[in-house]
Amino acid sequence: MESQRKSSGEEDSSGERGSLHTWKGYSYSVTPERVLLSRPVLQAALGTRHGVLLVEGGQVYSFGEFPWKQSQVSVVGPLKPVLESALSGQRVVAVAAGSFHSGAVTEDGGVHMWGENSFGQCGLSSLTVVPNPTPVAVLDPDTSPPHTIRVLELACGEQHSLALSAQHEVWAWGSGCQLGLVTTIFPVWKPQKVEHLAGRHVLQVACGAFHSLALVRCLPPQEARRPLPDKCGQCNQLLYTMTDKEDHVIISDSHYCPLGVELLADGEAKLGPGRSPPLRLQSSPSEPLSSHTSASAPGPHPSITEHTDYERGRTVAQNGEVLTTTDSDISAAGTDSDRTVGGVGGAGSRNSPYPDQAVKEYLKKLSDTSLAEETVKMTIAGASFQPPADSLDLLTSDLIPGVMPVTTSSALNSLVSSCASAVVGRVVSTCEALSLKKRINYYYPGVGGVAGVPGGVPGGPAEERVRLEESMQGKKSCSTGDIREEEAEGLSRRLSLPGLLSQGRYAVRLLSSTSAHRLLSSLSSSYTLMLSPRLLRRASRPRVRAVPLTPVGGLPEAGELLPSLQTEVWSWGRGEEGQLGHGDNLPRLQPLCIKCLSSKEVVLVAAGAHHSLALTAQSQVFSWGSNSSGQLGHMDCPTTIPRLAKLSEGIRVWDVGAGVQHTLLLADGDCYQPILYYSGQQVIEGAQDAPQDQTEGYSYTQQPVLLPFCMNLGYVSAVFAGGQSCVALADRNVMGFSASLHELATAERKFYCKLSSVKNHILRPLLDLGENYCCRYSSTGQRPWVRESLSTALGPASTVMLQSLARCYSRLCHLTGQHSASLTANLRRRREVKSLVMLEHASIFLDTYNEYCCSVGNFLVMGGFQALAKPSLDFFGKCPELLQRLAESSEENIPLSDLLVTLFYLPMRHLHEYGRLLLKLGTCFEVSSVDYQKLQDGCSKFEALALHLKRRRKEAEYTYHFWKSFPGKMTVSGLDSLRKPHRRLICESSNKALTLQNSGRFSVNWFILFNDALVHAQFSTHHVFPLATLWVEPIPEENTGLYGLKLISPEETFTLLACSSMEKAKWLRSINQAVDQAMSGAGQRAEPPISRTASYTFYKDSRLKEATYEGRWLAGKPNGRGMVKWLDGRIYTGTFKNGLEDGFGDYVIPSKTLNLNDHYQGHWKEGKMHGIGTYKYATGELYEGSFQDNMRHGHGMLRSGTLNSSSPSVFIGQWVHDKKTGYGVFDDITRGEKYMGMWQDDQRQGTGVIVTQFGLYYEGAFNNNKMQGTGVLLSEDNTTYEGEFSEDWTLNGKGVLTMANGDYFEGSFTGEWGSGLKVTGSFFKPNLYDSDGDKGRAVKLGRLAVRPEEKWRAVFEECWMRLGCEAPGQGENQRAWENIAVALTTSRRRHRDGSEMNLSRTHNRTLGSLEFIPQQHVGPVTMEKYDRIRHSLIKACDMPLHPLGMLMETLVAVYRMTYVGVGANRRLLLQAVNEIMSYLARIFQLVRFLFPDLPEEGGAIPEPSSDPQDKKDSNCADTQLESPKPGRVVSSSALLLPVLLPRLYPPLFTLYALEKEREDDVYWECVLRLNKQPDMALLAFLGVQHKFWPVSVPVLGEKTEVVSSTKDACFASATETLQQIRQFVFSTTFTPSDKLQVIQLTFEEITKEVMSSLEDNFLWSMDDLFPVFLYVVLRARIRNLGSEVSLIEDLMDPCVQHGEHGIMFTTLKACYYQIQHEKTT
Repeated sequence: MESQRKSSGEEDSSGERGSLHTWKGYSYSVTPERVLLSRPVLQAALGTRHGVLLVEGGQVYSFGEFPWKQSQVSVVGPLKPVLESALSGQRVVAVAAGSFHSGAVTEDGGVHMWGENSFGQCGLSSLTVVPNPTPVAVLDPDTSPPHTIRVLELACGEQHSLALSAQHEVWAWGSGCQLGLVTTIFPVWKPQKVEHLAGRHVLQVACGAFHSLALVRCLPPQEARRPLPDKCGQCNQLLYTMTDKEDHVIISDSHYCPLGVELLADGEAKLGPGRSPPLRLQSSPSEPLSSHTSASAPGPHPSITEHTDYERGRTVAQNGEVLTTTDSDISAAGTDSDRTVGGVGGAGSRNSPYPDQAVKEYLKKLSDTSLAEETVKMTIAGASFQPPADSLDLLTSDLIPGVMPVTTSSALNSLVSSCASAVVGRVVSTCEALSLKKRINYYYPGVGGVAGVPGGVPGGPAEERVRLEESMQGKKSCSTGDIREEEAEGLSRRLSLPGLLSQGRYAVRLLSSTSAHRLLSSLSSSYTLMLSPRLLRRASRPRVRAVPLTPVGGLPEAGELLPSLQTEVWSWGRGEEGQLGHGDNLPRLQPLCIKCLSSKEVVLVAAGAHHSLALTAQSQVFSWGSNSSGQLGHMDCPTTIPRLAKLSEGIRVWDVGAGVQHTLLLADGDCYQPILYYSGQQVIEGAQDAPQDQTEGYSYTQQPVLLPFCMNLGYVSAVFAGGQSCVALADRNVMGFSASLHELATAERKFYCKLSSVKNHILRPLLDLGENYCCRYSSTGQRPWVRESLSTALGPASTVMLQSLARCYSRLCHLTGQHSASLTANLRRRREVKSLVMLEHASIFLDTYNEYCCSVGNFLVMGGFQALAKPSLDFFGKCPELLQRLAESSEENIPLSDLLVTLFYLPMRHLHEYGRLLLKLGTCFEVSSVDYQKLQDGCSKFEALALHLKRRRKEAEYTYHFWKSFPGKMTVSGLDSLRKPHRRLICESSNKALTLQNSGRFSVNWFILFNDALVHAQFSTHHVFPLATLWVEPIPEENTGLYGLKLISPEETFTLLACSSMEKAKWLRSINQAVDQAMSGAGQRAEPPISRTASYTFYKDSRLKEATYEGRWLAGKPNGRGMVKWLDGRIYTGTFKNGLEDGFGDYVIPSKTLNLNDHYQGHWKEGKMHGIGTYKYATGELYEGSFQDNMRHGHGMLRSGTLNSSSPSVFIGQWVHDKKTGYGVFDDITRGEKYMGMWQDDQRQGTGVIVTQFGLYYEGAFNNNKMQGTGVLLSEDNTTYEGEFSEDWTLNGKGVLTMANGDYFEGSFTGEWGSGLKVTGSFFKPNLYDSDGDKGRAVKLGRLAVRPEEKWRAVFEECWMRLGCEAPGQGENQRAWENIAVALTTSRRRHRDGSEMNLSRTHNRTLGSLEFIPQQHVGPVTMEKYDRIRHSLIKACDMPLHPLGMLMETLVAVYRMTYVGVGANRRLLLQAVNEIMSYLARIFQLVRFLFPDLPEEGGAIPEPSSDPQDKKDSNCADTQLESPKPGRVVSSSALLLPVLLPRLYPPLFTLYALEKEREDDVYWECVLRLNKQPDMALLAFLGVQHKFWPVSVPVLGEKTEVVSSTKDACFASATETLQQIRQFVFSTTFTPSDKLQVIQLTFEEITKEVMSSLEDNFLWSMDDLFPVFLYVVLRARIRNLGSEVSLIEDLMDPCVQHGEHGIMFTTLKACYYQIQHEKTT
């Protein structure tokens, strides 16, 4: 960054930043000395008489007195520091200095220590001094092996050292209770973890001489919400006790554990051996700790005196009265305390430290209204203010960051229960006190809910004084008084309400028996609901929801980017000077939270020798401990608790340092250059060697004084103090960079203080007004007057918006506080642009400001500030000087509402400040640098947001004034309901600048344009047009001469006329910008897009009335993807076109009768179901197929019922207008019948075939869903009837009945098949007569069935339609290819959107290649083109989204549906084969349409000529044309059967197997018999000539001689080849051509084996070949060879029947028949 910064002619030197200045004291004669080093100083640490410096590059220097150096130089002046050479090679990142020892942390997290080690403070055993930096291992013993802990920073005291690990845990070593370790053996040589802070996020550690401090991030809410224990973890005593008096009950939670601290006779506390507390994670800052110590014995210690006052019943009321007790009561209390540990009575004790008489007098006084009047007074900003009695309800735990609600433990509930059962009359008062106590515990966990913390219970005399003094100091010293001080004051008043004593004890008045009875009757079983009638009446009123004014856990989006403000300060060690801050002088063995700092947003802690400092985000300094030299910055007492240092108003401290008896403060002054304040002992020249703790003769400050030389140091970035010395690190203002950085940080700190003041003095009091009522007693003290509640004044809606405003303000305030702390930390260390969070993560700031501005604008629009004026006037008075000062308003007599608006819009000004300061920073860098670009971008963002929010404020004010003046403009019923918080007015036509065209003469039309809607008001009605669905078009003036605008909404289109062209342009621009802003939030485009996404509810359209559409629009119509929801539950999700469903969509229709839904998923056209789709009926039926005009039309399949239902069935076929019409297959699963034939209007009509599960087969005519007319009926045993039918399976008329043996009846038949027939006719037995022609009366099946080309016409017609053809073959080829590309692209997009099937990775790749229109289909087809066509067809048929792929899938489905199951009937084989041949012909027609140059069926494609002479001759004009050379013959079976047959093979081969079952059984029996013979015997039996017998065969690679016992060895390779003809499961030999190829390879293998022993010129003859091939067929053992032969014969390509393949196939067929008739005997 330094290299990029502009230079002014001089080199970048070390003097620019990190210059070190040192001095002592605060005299005007003091002049700081500059320490000259070669590199800038990054950090300094000071001990009693020495110091350590960390410079850039990680080197460490020391100066001062070094008694541990032994032979080395032991004294070095501060101006000549020496390098610690032992750290050479190590890059140090942090240093620390104790009284007489030092430490350093390296980049890798290692620790090095040196100096005095008598008490183990260097962590190195057996050494009293460590002369040079030596590594110290920080190991975790809980891991095996112990791993090294990475350390972030160190802190050193006089006898101990602390380390903060990367896990934000604390490790300690050395001696003394300031270690916080569970041990009594000192010194501790090895670093040990401070277990009491384990599990907490420690941010910083600091060491005094004998005490330690830790800055801890508050626990997350879920970790803090843990129940309190019932008993003390140390002494096992109850934390809550009850004492029953005669007329009152005292419940105490002030348990003091006597363990852990041992008191001597003189009152000095020391560590008790063996008193270490158990290891337990504290659940909240206010949880009782086992190490909290107290005293029950008398002693002169201040905390003991305070405790004694408390035990005497000393109670401070609001009016200052003190109730004391008699000596006898004190004596009794002492006796009581002797009987119990810690001076607290047990649960069964009847005595109490509280005296009876004192309580009675106090209760009597509390019952007097005059005293009650004094106890509820409060003064804020000069105005008398009474907070509401229930204002605690508004203050949730969110108001205290990091401190979560703590519920009262079960011990307290059981105690109340026992009290209620013993003294019924006293329960009422007790419960009232307990309920209030619980409320206090919930909202203020640190109040009255901590046991075992001496002086830590707010509400006691000492704490009351501290709180009041703190409040007054905050008001005097700084304008940004802490937000918690008013809470504490309000709490102290509530602790003094009737029925409640302070200091954690409750003495409750005895109510009347009537009140007790009334309360007891309303008590629930939970004691958390115990309330007095007064509280019950109060609870019955409407309550205002609590408003968190500090976000718990900070801003979630900020995460770890910004420092946490929700912190706690923990302290432990010696406390004789009060340096622990717990209100006493007792030591603490373990860390204890300083509760009064838990809500102060502490960001830095520092420890002097005997005093402590805490710096808050609001630039306040709290100090406590020794004040012998005024080092605390004030002269107030006591000093055992944190108090504010006294500084002038406007002084904001942002760094602190603490020495032995002095404090150094770095603060913002009137200008941006920092100033220094000093507080403490004056160092006199020549007297520096005086004892550090001797103050006699020394002067000191009464309060911090300004060091006059501070302006000469430059821009100080950090201060350090130690011993008597002070050190400041300063930067030179090179090119204004340092000044700009400091100005940015100063402005942010000032802004945060401003926001905090508004939150403290304005927002919180206003929220306190939100209670149900607020009363003040009148001057007579008799009757209070009631002020109107805030919720009544604002109304429920505005009250909620005020709470939202408060939350947004709180988020903005909290973010600003975090950012100011981040900028301050950046000044102390990095001072780099890249570390500025507001640049790297600007969205956090922009979003927070946007949210806040929106909440302020919403509140303003709804008249919230106007309504808030009256309650504010009651609170702030008629002269709101405080408001004017905070709002920076100089106007006089400004209305209070306007003042509030100005005040809450004040944060918007800071955005300009951001932009200005970032721009100023940018001038320090070269224009081409990265930092300059970042600063410019950041400046642009904040300036743009500032202008945007300024416009939004104007819109909000304009809208507010519109609604304010609205009643006087026009009376429109219901128009005031349009007043919404987010709605802003843009323009309106009340001046008749805009009228409706063709409106009536006396009609009144008022148009109001809001940021989200256009309102058209007419007399008593109005209509709202949402802007997201509004389109506006200017009407040309040339045609009409009118200045018109055409407005289009989803259901209306109307024209508006402007009075002038300027007015027309204004409205056109305003509407367009408003529409664009409503859509995108920008409003920058001149015209919004005509296509957009929006939601709209229809109110006119009959089809869509009261339906809501959400999705894409185009010019007022739904167009694109969207969703419609009807009120009756119907939902459509899919694509639209011109306002109608068009494309793919999903439609759900609820069925009220069945309580289920109809569900359609498929294609739509013009608002109706049209195309392929799936319809799931509520009845359970499922239809998959084509639709047209919301009806089933085309090919489809309907599944009715399930297998378990009464009538399951499946129909697949053609539909026309929702009815079965055309060819279809109906499978009646219940009856076991399958019908394959024609339909008409859902009835079987025409020719058809029925097969049953019992083997019956019928083909013939059907009429009116019955078998009527001529038909053929065959039974399983081949009994055949051919004749007339009248009903299903009912014979009626002439016919012929043929028996299985050939006998037949001829005549008239009546009766049902299978139940008896009546025959009138003749009986014939053909084999007894001479005519052989009549013997074979076998019926030829298929004549009365549906012809193959008539089947599935709808399937092929739909495919033609997808190609753009009205009829088969009638269309344009180019258009067909375009339709294919469009269909594939659309399906791919739909698949990507997830609305259709999921495709495999292979299908995705194939789909990408098919989307392009191929060009090779143009021109003559060559062999190369033919191969490309064949490959593209294979791809297309394999892709289900391609029209051909869809066709293929449908054909496979219908084929399997027809011939699987009941359809697997051998008599259907011929129809199945003919159906496949029909498929091939019709698909081939489609292919030739796509590739018109492809030859017709049987055409030839010539082989390419390879002879160049042929090409030359072909070019000669005289050469006669010769016929092309024979090539490949084009046939549908060769081209398409490889694609189609593999999918149809299983059902087809099953039919062949059923048909050839008998023949195959005979064949197989013969094969099994013959294969029992060895090879030589079988060859001889089959008549194979000896010359063809193999002499030797290869076995495992070796030649083996064939012997008589050899089996399955001869011709083994040929046998294995032939076996492939049936292994379709493991191969792809499905088609006849594949099987013929296998046969050919078998012959080649036979020839190869024979040729090895014969001459090369040997030629086969059929007589020689047949026996050898027969042997191979037998050894191949093909199970269903007859089925394979028949399949090949039926489907073989005709062009190969008479060729070589045909001869080979004939040989195989002959072998099959030969084997059947082979004689083996």
